[in-house]
Amino acid sequence: MNYSKIILSGFARPLVLAVIASSLSACSSGGPPELPPPRPIVVRSGARIFADEARLVEINTWFVAEQENIDLDPSFLIDVANRPTPAYPWESLFIEGDTARIGLEVDKSFEAQYPYMIYAHCYLMRDMGRLGEFLPGGEGLEGYALERAILARVADAWLLGRASYDAVAYDPLEEILYANEAGYLDAFILTARGEEFDRERQAWLREDPEALERYRSWFVETFDREPPGLRG
Repeated sequence: MNYSKIILSGFARPLVLAVIASSLSACSSGGPPELPPPRPIVVRSGARIFADEARLVEINTWFVAEQENIDLDPSFLIDVANRPTPAYPWESLFIEGDTARIGLEVDKSFEAQYPYMIYAHCYLMRDMGRLGEFLPGGEGLEGYALERAILARVADAWLLGRASYDAVAYDPLEEILYANEAGYLDAFILTARGEEFDRERQAWLREDPEALERYRSWFVETFDREPPGLRG
């Protein structure tokens, strides 16, 4: 396979190569993809995630297929840029025609680029009318529902990387992953991007007036900092 399509300043691609190699090996033996035994994920506070092995196999299946499309489909290009400051996927994505550019601190976690590519790829596929090929049911989503579905997919991709492939932690992705696993993904998005999704945020707070403080307390306990949207 040719892995030159994604622009990464000549870096090797150990995570994608590892996942694809494991998938190809499994296909040749007629069995499901073989993954390394999952390892616990832990952040500085000591909060841990123990991933289910069967779930990781399921994630790995779609992750391999999507990464192969990202790399081999000539109809689009994803350019990953190394940047000196942190950014959430939605803050650094720029799409022009058939090209998506997305930035993160690749120097801090090389593997973090792959969930960011998933984010960019989903929006490219949305624009090209092909999202349903990669995100089941995604072709009928828009606005907040679409963003939530894509970020849940980003969280799952990072769960696979951290639990199965020793990916180096990257704070923006840790927050998305932990929020998703703890049932706080809606709270995470609606707090970080309340102005963008104001209608959904107001409905969330009307339904449960204590939801924001409950989420904030969990976030501070887990990460020892305020959640995005409440910083400064």
